[in-house]
Amino acid sequence: MRCAIYARVSTLDQEPENQLQELRQYVAARGWTAVEYVDRGVSGAKDRRPALDQLVADARRRKVDVLLCWRLDRLGRNLRHLVVLLEDLHATGVAFVSLNEGIDATTPAGKLQLHILGALAEFERGRIRERVMAGLQRARTQGKRLGRPRKARPTILVPGGSVREAARVWGVSKSTAARWIRRAACRRDNPHRQRRDFRPDSTTRRPLSTASGQSGD
Repeated sequence: MRCAIYARVSTLDQEPENQLQELRQYVAARGWTAVEYVDRGVSGAKDRRPALDQLVADARRRKVDVLLCWRLDRLGRNLRHLVVLLEDLHATGVAFVSLNEGIDATTPAGKLQLHILGALAEFERGRIRERVMAGLQRARTQGKRLGRPRKARPTILVPGGSVREAARVWGVSKSTAARWIRRAACRRDNPHRQRRDFRPDSTTRRPLSTASGQSGD
């Protein structure tokens, strides 16, 4: 059986040999042939890990039959990531063995353990969703505004004297710029309404009164 050995250390000061020696002994005892994939100085929290990415690519090409790691935390960032990774490997026909936890998915008992891990990951996802929804509900009851904050609207001055130029300077769409200009005009005509003091960059500003005839671009 073709075995992919995976080892990882988080810093360059550490050596993966402690992991690799035990893994090599296990491979020899099982009579497998092995290829080693080692990530050095790579945190387990990173999405991209060169050696692991290469291992997964080789697994999809059916170059390996089983993945062997020293411990689960060497492989997955968290339970959810681990289960997704193992499901992808299982879909390509690659078995999984974790030496320290005694998980051997080449056996029925090992497959049962992986199913339990999957159930725990689903439970974890559900709990995270519950906490997120509870936090949103609490924010609503406290009167907090949810979602992306709106950009502050400008007052009267219109850069370039046109909607097109104003949209370019403010970094918004023409429809948004036109809406801001209309609201600014309403505030000018009704000074008792609350005004916001957002004033975009000024080099080409013109008063709205001189640009109103051109604002239909």
